Amino acid sequence: MVNTEDIKRLREETGAGIADCKQVLEEANGNLEKAGELLKKKGLDKAAKKSEREVKAGLVEVYSHGGKVGVIVELLCETDFVAKTEDFKNLAHELALQVASMDPETVDELLSQEYIRDNSQTIKELIAAVVGKVGENIQVGKFSRIELGRK
Repeated sequence: MVNTEDIKRLREETGAGIADCKQVLEEANGNLEKAGELLKKKGLDKAAKKSEREVKAGLVEVYSHGGKVGVIVELLCETDFVAKTEDFKNLAHELALQVASMDPETVDELLSQEYIRDNSQTIKELIAAVVGKVGENIQVGKFSRIELGRK
């Protein structure tokens, strides 16, 4: 039997829905760590199913690091509703930080990079986790990075 405190804790840590938290905790026999891994896999599965959906909304995130590095990232989703959520806005900001720090040249290179705040996951996995949370396809459209004095 799964207790409500564990469901609440897993929900706070992951942002996943109550039903999903309860289900994975039952599958993991109450083991929070294993349940978190199952949620991550479930998020990746959800992301794969949604990856063919058309993305026609989103936002452009602009970030400047000390006035020396500037980044602009186009992050796309299916609806304006999701584009306005804190999860989506935070993801766009994290991607801009990633581009500023790691200087990828292509979207594919960005997606395969280790996430600078948590090297146990890639950027692709980070995006998939948000897809699982918001329930829509999310894609990086394009990005650009400018560094002062660099050609």
